Amino acid sequence: MNSFGRIFRVHIFGESHGECVGVTIDGCPAGLSLSVDDFTTDIERRKGGNKGTTPRKEDDIPQIKTGLFNGKTTGAPITILFDNANTRSADYEKQRDIPRPGHADFVAHKKFNGFEDYRGSGHFSGRLTVCLVAASVVAKKLLDQVKVEATILEIGGEKDLDKGLQKAIDAKDSIGGIIECKTSGLPVGLGEPFFDSVESLISHAVFAIRAIEFGTGSAAARMFGSEHNDAIIDETGKTKTNHAGGIVGGLTNGNELVFRIAVKPTSSTPKEQQSLNWESNTVESFSVKGRHDLCIALRVPVILEAVTAIVLADLMMLEQRIPRVI
Repeated sequence: MNSFGRIFRVHIFGESHGECVGVTIDGCPAGLSLSVDDFTTDIERRKGGNKGTTPRKEDDIPQIKTGLFNGKTTGAPITILFDNANTRSADYEKQRDIPRPGHADFVAHKKFNGFEDYRGSGHFSGRLTVCLVAASVVAKKLLDQVKVEATILEIGGEKDLDKGLQKAIDAKDSIGGIIECKTSGLPVGLGEPFFDSVESLISHAVFAIRAIEFGTGSAAARMFGSEHNDAIIDETGKTKTNHAGGIVGGLTNGNELVFRIAVKPTSSTPKEQQSLNWESNTVESFSVKGRHDLCIALRVPVILEAVTAIVLADLMMLEQRIPRVI
């Protein structure tokens, strides 16, 4: 559905070209200082407008509607809205009958029997990631000394990010990338074995983005056990190496939590493709018009931090490491 978390619970809503998008955060402790200014840095990091990103620009000033009184959270659900002001829905009318390959157009049309809002990809749009970023501003404040930081490792297989982006520009196509997220300051023992392991919960939140690997990841398949095993060197659980990525048996082990994700190329590309026209029932050539990210990976680091912080804040509250009243 549209909710995630058990105690720190996040619910997102809205469509790309609707009146607004928003988030309701339930379970936030009372007494946490919060203001509109707290959102500025991460909201700005997520915005488009730079080379390789969508030219669509929204002010994205958070409107905190509930759960805040005199600059402090009340313990009630926090609802935050973001207006959609810069929309060009006509761009999507032209391609209504031809679902984009790699996008949710076709499956959404089938699932919702044609009643889906297709403008700007509707509820399937990356526009809704602003809601996740907003929720993570609260989560990061709750995590306090825990630091979550994501960086782009490569674009289009190139560690030189400009070179990778230029490949897409020259090809008049979209392109993907690799993002790494590191978290420090976590206590030992967060998570549960099997279904609620830290990897499971982060992967659940992140798989909406694409593939994921923790620590050494798939390279571990080419190693001996004696090479991959992380030797414990002190009573805090610090290890000599960190092939496990900070998680053993589904639980955090006190080392840096490290994982990487693969972000696929943006589905909306100006390059000519073919797809089914469901009105004429014929396969046609078409190209996607409108405003789209050439490389969505450029805007993903802050979003990856967001979902990670949300998961970790929920786990910390489940372990009663964050008080109900700040």
